[in-house]
Amino acid sequence: MKTTLLYIFLFFGIHSFAFAENHSFGNPPKTITFKIKLKSAGKVKITPSVLKYNKHFAYSFTLDDGYRSAYLTAFPLLKGGKVSPPSIDEWKVDQGGDGTTSKGLFYTDGFGNKIPFKLALAINGASLINEPSNRGHLSWEEVREMYNAGWDVLNHSFHHATKHGTNYLTEVTDNTKSIKENLDFTMSHFVVPGGEGDPDYHREYEKEALKSEYFSVASYKGEGPVYKINSKVNLDKLISARTFVQSSKDTSSFKTMDKYLKTIDSIVKQKDPVWFNEFTHGTGNTNLWNLSMRFPDFKYYMTTLANKYGANGNDSLWMAPWQEVYEYIWLRDRIKVDFEQIDKEVAVTIQIPEIPETFRNKSISLSVDSSSKFEIESKNSDFTIKSDGNKTHKLIVVEIK
Repeated sequence: MKTTLLYIFLFFGIHSFAFAENHSFGNPPKTITFKIKLKSAGKVKITPSVLKYNKHFAYSFTLDDGYRSAYLTAFPLLKGGKVSPPSIDEWKVDQGGDGTTSKGLFYTDGFGNKIPFKLALAINGASLINEPSNRGHLSWEEVREMYNAGWDVLNHSFHHATKHGTNYLTEVTDNTKSIKENLDFTMSHFVVPGGEGDPDYHREYEKEALKSEYFSVASYKGEGPVYKINSKVNLDKLISARTFVQSSKDTSSFKTMDKYLKTIDSIVKQKDPVWFNEFTHGTGNTNLWNLSMRFPDFKYYMTTLANKYGANGNDSLWMAPWQEVYEYIWLRDRIKVDFEQIDKEVAVTIQIPEIPETFRNKSISLSVDSSSKFEIESKNSDFTIKSDGNKTHKLIVVEIK
């Protein structure tokens, strides 16, 4: 209950300011246009959706330290596939799961298409190895596969160094270089590694990451972890509070997981859309370093979310990693949407700002208030567009190329 009250308090403590444009940009401004052809007359209103696909709740979940259980258990559980059976690693820890075949956990895009739950990986480049076969950390190819499936990869420092004498700048930049050289992309969000260190060492990591043009830092203290996002959000050098979901010593029931889920229930019940961000470490059968979720707990937790708020429930959940949600809100707050209606035809113009070159996601959802069914007419090759104009006629999704 104390945790719930803390989250609710933080929920109302978020302020909204403009983002300082101090990053590298690679996508020039552009203007895109299309027409809406209404089936019947009636006033239409078009606004940017607070969250992608008009969802009510964005939930971002990150796995710290790049442990192999992410690939063996979490990845196949969420996307669908064979979950690893028990798998003992080099540390004599079981990073496997129950060996079952998962059908996947999904939400929908508002058009009937299922999208698998996706998480983020906070990784240390120095830990990614291919041998031994019972290694405890992920390999480069495993991270590549998960990244290509839409999981985000966040900078967690190169060596996970925290002790006295750490060179915080090189820990940030060496990890950036390592991922760029091996996986050919540039990370844009940083997660402070936990551990034994000098007082307030996390502030040194925060300073160096932001100075190195990282958009946000997850740290010990900061804003959130619940964000009220129905108005402009302060994303300028964002430092977010990091909270964890962890298994307890009780293995006889899911009472501990139910407490975490109760907190989510209380957040989702808020009137306005929200973004919530949480972490854990491993997701194998062993509670790794007592800072992780045992696989049965992780499976129960994620499956419950899917059944309540995903495709099998009320479908109000956007289960997307930190970078994906951040980039949507950043772009949402900077576009300008204009429309002009003449009888049954609506001309829509969207002004797109210059977009940072490290962005993976350039998508905008539009909420449509119309009593009429409609069709989209577009001849522009700079974007793709989908709508539910022939069904609930409430949603348009624009993917910018």
